[in-house]
Amino acid sequence: MATAAGTTTTQRSVRATLWILLIVYIFNFIDRQIVNILAEPIALELGLSDTQIGLMTGLAFALFYTALGLPIARYADRPTTNRPRLIAIALATWSAMTALCGMANNFVQLLLARIGVGVGEAGCTPPAHSLISDIVPPERRSSALAFYALGIPIGTLLGMMIGGFLADWVGWRMAFLIVGLPGVALALVVHFALRDPRQRLAAAMPADTAPEASVSTWTAVRSVMGSRAFVLLLAAGSTAAFLAYGKTTWTTIFFQRTHDMTPGEVGFWFGVINGAAGIFGTWFGGWLADRYGAKNRRHVLTAPAIGMAVAAPIAFLAYQASTWQVALVLLIVPTLCNSLYYGPTYSAAQGLVPLRARAIAAAMVLFFQNLIGLGLGPLFFGMLSDMLHPAYGEESVRYVLYGAAFLGLVPAFFFWRCSLRLDEELDRKG
Repeated sequence: MATAAGTTTTQRSVRATLWILLIVYIFNFIDRQIVNILAEPIALELGLSDTQIGLMTGLAFALFYTALGLPIARYADRPTTNRPRLIAIALATWSAMTALCGMANNFVQLLLARIGVGVGEAGCTPPAHSLISDIVPPERRSSALAFYALGIPIGTLLGMMIGGFLADWVGWRMAFLIVGLPGVALALVVHFALRDPRQRLAAAMPADTAPEASVSTWTAVRSVMGSRAFVLLLAAGSTAAFLAYGKTTWTTIFFQRTHDMTPGEVGFWFGVINGAAGIFGTWFGGWLADRYGAKNRRHVLTAPAIGMAVAAPIAFLAYQASTWQVALVLLIVPTLCNSLYYGPTYSAAQGLVPLRARAIAAAMVLFFQNLIGLGLGPLFFGMLSDMLHPAYGEESVRYVLYGAAFLGLVPAFFFWRCSLRLDEELDRKG
């Protein structure tokens, strides 16, 4: 009975930890993505070009997010680091900086506030992935990390819906303040509610036992990059993120410019469609990876490879649609298919590296995904839109999205190539 009670308590603790981390990640993406739905009213008030919109929504955030991600991950990998406390500090920081975005009076001030959001959010996912991988067995890792990754579509949905509603109701400045401040209170909950399993292990060790030493940064990076499958996974995840962030930012603007929708209308309709399809796709991708990956390791990444390929032509048709209703319906399948990769990607990344390099592995995936994806995706699409504007006017965004739709075949290829090596490399290194 004591063993059963202990097992139940442990299972409850794991579930509670996963739910709290999911809520934190939802806040992470609300604060990260709300700027997309607010970009058009911000641009109109501050007189920003499409290139400046791309810089504000992407590169300014991503540069500092990625630059700090690796050292924070190394700190998280130290056996003595309290990962929940690190996540709580990060949450309080990015939430406060989100609120400050609403007080910006010019482009430079807004850019600095967005940099602050990136600084805070750099301390969230690497320690969270490391924590989840320590408390969940390998055969359930894809599902657990996919559950955590539900914060991406849920946070994006809520960011669009809440941001769009607040933009129409009280303006973009108050929207930032209302969305940012609750995260500071949540940080206190995280600090007091979560416990790092390392603390229990340390308490159970004999007093004369030295704690396990963490590997050096160079050793961790070398072991991670020594996996050919991991390098291919980086290429797949980075190109997928490049398209995901770029298309999300400019699809919201596309509906406002081409289909004359308000931020509130786009936030609700595109938020619901994009969010619901993304939630199901993220969960389904993790389920497929655990179910079929247990039979053949290659199938951990089969669904992302097929999904990206299937999504390309349907997304092209969506951007061609003459009405916003048809466009939204057509975007359901591409959004679902493009969301299949979250859980499998991060699960594979954790399974391709040694135990004490898990946070650095997550940070490296995030580094490339955010620098290439979030940093360059919105900016590159914005620059293309400015280049095409003299020829196509307000329709320039539509033509940019045409090309983005078929670029989805690139990550599909990399996911397929990576899957061929998983049987040899996955979960062979502890």
